Amino acid sequence: MTPSKQQLSAARVLVVGDAMLDRYWHGTVDRISPEAPVPVVKVTREEERIGAAANVAYNVSTLGAQASFLGVVGDDEPGHRLERLLRETGIRTYLKRDAGLHTTVKLRVIGRQQQLLRLDFENEPDHEVLAMQTEAFAQLVPQHEAVLFSDYGKGGLAHIPSMIASARGAGRTVLVDPKGSDYGRYRGATIITPNRAELQDVVGRWTSEDDLRTRAQNLRAALDLDALLVTRSEEGMTLYDAQGHLHVTAQAREVFDVTGAGDTVIATLATMAAAGLSLRDALPIANRAGGIVVGKFGTATVSYEELFA
Repeated sequence: MTPSKQQLSAARVLVVGDAMLDRYWHGTVDRISPEAPVPVVKVTREEERIGAAANVAYNVSTLGAQASFLGVVGDDEPGHRLERLLRETGIRTYLKRDAGLHTTVKLRVIGRQQQLLRLDFENEPDHEVLAMQTEAFAQLVPQHEAVLFSDYGKGGLAHIPSMIASARGAGRTVLVDPKGSDYGRYRGATIITPNRAELQDVVGRWTSEDDLRTRAQNLRAALDLDALLVTRSEEGMTLYDAQGHLHVTAQAREVFDVTGAGDTVIATLATMAAAGLSLRDALPIANRAGGIVVGKFGTATVSYEELFA
């Protein structure tokens, strides 16, 4: 089933999670430093992109749906820059500012088409600001068909259990891109989308497909989820639900860069769910979107035209 552009333009997805600014310094490398055995990068170009959970919202918007983003940032230059980038891309932006917070920035130094170094600037938000976020969330939920939590483990989703409960209570589809090994905080969501390594950290190493199926279904039941989607890189992805399981194979291509592919997959699932598709119908579309985005450099997105060409 292919949703029309009209269906997607009416679909509304609320993304909640850790906001981040991705900065890239591109340069030339012609020599090694006389001070230490490191390359000297002469920076020729600087680039800024929306990162982490904010990139998930960007993916929703690029598909042609209505994206809203709720998150916490610092009252600093990267926070204001991120807000400007979000607004410029047409994302409805609801940022709570914490004066004591450094907006998370990942600065990547790129030379000769490869990443030489990454610098991270971050700390955790204040609980009062998170309480303000939860209040805003309650007002925003009724205006959206799907709610997507993108957890990057930066502290922006400390109150996620109550937010999941209120969104499900309002009859919304709730999708979670999880982080860490405590999945109890995602209890009651519609679907969570761990990758292979993330799931292994939670359920242990499996020995066969049958073993994986048992572990995945046991976790799904324990967490009271409608479905569990495991993204498995070159092995494709498998959805586990009450009907059993559904597997889609990866699309063969020269993998260039897997950065942000998980963001694209869950953003596409949420968008299709908001447009009225079942998770099983949305799965092959999300798989296709993930396949397209790995062929692009850096955190990238997919358009309606690319996806349904």
